[in-house]
Amino acid sequence: MAYQRRTLETALKRAFRTFPAVLLSGPRQSGKTTLLKRLCGRTHHYVSLEDPDVRTQALSDPRGFLQRHPAPVILDEIQYAPDLLHYVKSAIDDDRRPARWLITGSQGLSVMHGVSQSLAGRVAVLSLLPFSVNEARGRGNAEGRLSLTKLLDALMTGRDPVGPTSRPGLGDWILRGGYPEPRTRSRVDLRAWCAGYVRTYLERDVRAIVNVGNLSAFERFLRLCASRTAQILNLSDLARQVGVSVPTAGQWLSVLEASQELFLLRPYFKSFGKRLVKAPKLYFMDTALAAYLIGLTREETALAEPFGGALMETAVVSAWHKAFLHRGEIPAMYYWRSSDGIEVDLLIDHDGKLHPIEIKRTSTLMPGHAAGLRKWMALSGNGGRDGLIFADIAEATHVDRGIRGVPWSWI
Repeated sequence: MAYQRRTLETALKRAFRTFPAVLLSGPRQSGKTTLLKRLCGRTHHYVSLEDPDVRTQALSDPRGFLQRHPAPVILDEIQYAPDLLHYVKSAIDDDRRPARWLITGSQGLSVMHGVSQSLAGRVAVLSLLPFSVNEARGRGNAEGRLSLTKLLDALMTGRDPVGPTSRPGLGDWILRGGYPEPRTRSRVDLRAWCAGYVRTYLERDVRAIVNVGNLSAFERFLRLCASRTAQILNLSDLARQVGVSVPTAGQWLSVLEASQELFLLRPYFKSFGKRLVKAPKLYFMDTALAAYLIGLTREETALAEPFGGALMETAVVSAWHKAFLHRGEIPAMYYWRSSDGIEVDLLIDHDGKLHPIEIKRTSTLMPGHAAGLRKWMALSGNGGRDGLIFADIAEATHVDRGIRGVPWSWI
């Protein structure tokens, strides 16, 4: 499998110039090890803590372990030996030259606890998620040079942000998603890959993060979450359907967030004179896993109701989530919904301005599709400018005054 350039490379190289340690987090199989080996494989020794023998050495004799594996070093899967970070701190304090300690982790809770306890002020924390559409098409390098400001400017003026390139169809993207192996290797049995991913995640990652006595119940919870991607979170209903307490469901949701299998989109806080829905919306990070967990196997069913609209929305919103994190920025994203039904799917807060976005599963945009954006613009005083509608279209199009339709695959 040929290496595909990643958008995050630009932010990583900036961090390498400044910080003694760089932590690269992200879900399993998102390409963390491949990326660090590609950038630093010739200058850094590589050690995987997933290897049981290596892990035993790190846990039983951490000082001796670091003497045998001195910096510059890549420490892969640090969640298997998080206490090692205390000894890395001492080594960093003795030698603060940049980029000597490159660390990966697939489980956010344990990794971040160790980082906050040991490496505060010494480490840059970055996240690598599955491919964006542009990365999957070999344009990650161009995407990495594109700031969020330039990305938004291009979209608002109807220009393809990275220039013309072939892109997958919406149905293909929903079913195969952005994980590097199933995306770049067409011969990979998608259902077998997803089944193996879920099984490994349940039996290794989940048990390492939290004491789950009943993995079958957790798997039901995971599948229910997938069926509710792009919906407002109702934790009580999820708990009731799985047959667990609300606190347990909340803990399990935190596990899924920490391992970056899903994320929550918070509501925007300003009411503009309206009563607001205040619960977050739930989104899976990758549509292929969501579609697999729901039980979808064909493009036509993945695009049809009742899940087609939600999966397309998941594809676009998760793409924006990646756009922030792969540029080394914290996602400043919200949705807005009033109790009387006025809604904006996504608000991007950037450079002191809110950019309202709607997502429509249609190939024919009409002025009526802009109704929600027009209402929000009138309420917010946004001046009727800079609204976007992402749709299943091939070219940008003018929809209404100040509102432009753009292809879903441009982000």
